[in-house]
Amino acid sequence: MKIIVDSGSTKADWIFFNEDNTVLTSVTSLGLNPEVITPEEIFVRVNTVPDILQYRREVKQLYFYGSGCGSDRTKSTILKFLKNYFVNCSDIHVHEDTYAAIYATIKKDSRGIVCINGTGSNVSYFDGERIYQRIESLGYMAMDDCSGSAFGRLMIKEYFLKIMPADLAELFKKKYDVDADVIKYNFYKKENPNAYLASFLPFLIEHRKHSYFEKMIEKQIQYFVDYYIKSNPEYKDTEVHFVGSVAYFLQENFIKILSDNNIKVGKIIQKPLDGLIEYHK
Repeated sequence: MKIIVDSGSTKADWIFFNEDNTVLTSVTSLGLNPEVITPEEIFVRVNTVPDILQYRREVKQLYFYGSGCGSDRTKSTILKFLKNYFVNCSDIHVHEDTYAAIYATIKKDSRGIVCINGTGSNVSYFDGERIYQRIESLGYMAMDDCSGSAFGRLMIKEYFLKIMPADLAELFKKKYDVDADVIKYNFYKKENPNAYLASFLPFLIEHRKHSYFEKMIEKQIQYFVDYYIKSNPEYKDTEVHFVGSVAYFLQENFIKILSDNNIKVGKIIQKPLDGLIEYHK
């Protein structure tokens, strides 16, 4: 049995394959980002999904693509867990989520720039063989611009600073628990504060046509273009692809801003899973 896992900070999608490479089943767990949760929490999140528990001894091959797996330290955390959990699996591969985005958007032996705009964000250039990351991400506290966590942070801050227009602020208060103690508890005491920030994204998407949010969205995208995409000189003559819920649900805004910057837009997809399934056939 083979498994492909595509894990963000918020959730992870698992695809199980039969011996003949047909899809057996697919399940979802909470996200497994080793930068923001402990090895113990990784175990709990995996072990509480019945299908994963059922098939853990049958898995022989596993490909894991995950956010937070960009360093040797975090890769080894995930690899150690997978080896201990899938006890009969001797063929395990751990890659950062950038690889999943590239395999899902760029044809083999082709080149392009790939952006991830989901709970977090990053950008990479792929020359057909190698990945180049000109910007080293510092995570959601300092970077992750134009992501779910960035928009969530902006909304919370501008709600409390009374910058958010009154009509939106009233709706925001009805939809979310905006008690300061609750917010600080989620920031400092609970796992995945970046995913908590991104949990406010649906409000922005729902009200994206409001002039307040239109300005916020365009400002964030332009910032991402200026300081992330344009860090790759290849942006002038190659397609730029996007993966993640922020880019997918705000693609009209992305396409407009990139067009204004004379940047050629390639694929915009919410999840890379379909491309990964095709890649690993």
